[in-house]
Amino acid sequence: QVKLVESGGGLVPSGGSLTLSCTVSGTTDELRAWAWYRQFPGKQRDLVARVTEENSTKYADSVKGRFTISRDNANNIFYLQMNSLKSEDTAVYFCNAQKPLYSGFYHYWGKGTQVTVSS
Repeated sequence: QVKLVESGGGLVPSGGSLTLSCTVSGTTDELRAWAWYRQFPGKQRDLVARVTEENSTKYADSVKGRFTISRDNANNIFYLQMNSLKSEDTAVYFCNAQKPLYSGFYHYWGKGTQVTVSS
């Protein structure tokens, strides 16, 4: 089993920065990708950023150039550095870790952390 715990959410003014952290514990050696998703009220959860074990990254178009995903392998923590925040970034952010399962991935999830950007 894998457990993920987010930290770092909160209230930040528009244009400000915030770093989210996700601490991963359990059978971490089976994981191959790590990601951040966000969910707006009444909407589905959408991918924000993803990094693979080869350090290949993918970002949602809306955050490219502003957000950076990174990993601290030694301590099993990964981060989402968010700069130039906008009110439309306000959402609940979830960390996610993935292990291979058949032809796809099994997803582990954190419980989420609220990010509120005031305009």
